[in-house]
Amino acid sequence: MAQEVPYAVAVMPPAGSSDCPDGICQAGALTGVFEALAATEAGQRARPVHILQIGDSHTAGDRITGKLRADFQARFGASGRGVLPPGQPFDGYAPYQVQMASAGWTSERAPLQPPSGAPSPRVGLAGMRTTGGDGALIGFELDPGAEASVVGVCGRARGAGAGLSVEAGGLGRGLDFNAPSPDQEVCRELKLAGPTSSVRLSPLDRGLVMDSVMLSGTGPGVMVSSLGVIGATLRDLASRDEAIAASELALWRPSLVVLAFGTNEGFDDGLDVRAYEALMRGQIARMRRLAPAASLMLLGAPDALRSGTAGGCSADGQRAPPPSLAVVRDVQRRVAADMGVAFWDWQGRMGGTCSADRLALRDDPLMRGDRVHFTSTGADWIGGVLSHDLLTAFDAWKATRTPVVGEAR
Repeated sequence: MAQEVPYAVAVMPPAGSSDCPDGICQAGALTGVFEALAATEAGQRARPVHILQIGDSHTAGDRITGKLRADFQARFGASGRGVLPPGQPFDGYAPYQVQMASAGWTSERAPLQPPSGAPSPRVGLAGMRTTGGDGALIGFELDPGAEASVVGVCGRARGAGAGLSVEAGGLGRGLDFNAPSPDQEVCRELKLAGPTSSVRLSPLDRGLVMDSVMLSGTGPGVMVSSLGVIGATLRDLASRDEAIAASELALWRPSLVVLAFGTNEGFDDGLDVRAYEALMRGQIARMRRLAPAASLMLLGAPDALRSGTAGGCSADGQRAPPPSLAVVRDVQRRVAADMGVAFWDWQGRMGGTCSADRLALRDDPLMRGDRVHFTSTGADWIGGVLSHDLLTAFDAWKATRTPVVGEAR
């Protein structure tokens, strides 16, 4: 008879040390989102607190943001699933709390931007767009607790068609996507009769373009959106169409924008440090201009290793961080301090230099064999560290403030 092995819950490592208090430098820059969370907790806020993260593959998988979403919604309440791309951005895309299927749409994804820039289709912050053909349909099935009460769509009508048909909760309604000029971006919001777990969108005529879809609640709580592109750098964010991004952010009304880039820049041995710093300053200024009510936070680039490096820090001596990664992290930290933006010390909180190797070699690995990406368990762990650090900073802020009656931003 085979011996039974008792189930044991995996013990996660403690968060690593950081010279940022509880992992976050310039936590005072988060006052805006903290005010919104405090108002929610006090029953003084009537709409969702929206946390929007834009980044690379660490964001695209929705694993780290999925844990952040679960923790914040457990404390403050759930108010919708958030913003999603208008289709499958890559094979295997499987975001939390929602299943997506589509047919009849033609997808265009923005190419990754080289240092010199490259022509790119006109896309918004999701990094892709879809154009509807005859019989096109995209459907979203939401998990219990993630039901939508509001559907928001950004895009543009082409030709004579008025726009989009929205079927939700068994009822169908239309969204008019006409704009003063033929190719002008339009963001429309439709409030549903009540929360629904099923939403289907179809164009009323050929040629309608969708750039993003928002599935939101109407009441207090939190929604967390994750818009990531595999391989993306800050240059890719800079290439997003200004008019589309402005319209999207006006509809989404984020209370916190998190920028999570840096890993791919760190593997660029030809990184132009001055150009990178100028780019970062420009994108922070851009987010402040387009989302003036939002707090901003940078996630410092996490530890990652390159293979084939003799004398490296890994256990086998064959892996080491690429030289540009520490430079990227230093620029991020310095610019955040100079511009008054919150900075999360991702590398420190995952264990410091070469922690990617140590986490990959655990009996229950938290990093994949590439020493760059987290396993599902690891993403859940580090996402929990991030949410814990944010909530610790929130509680510390709340303990020093005098409650203000009224709704926060």
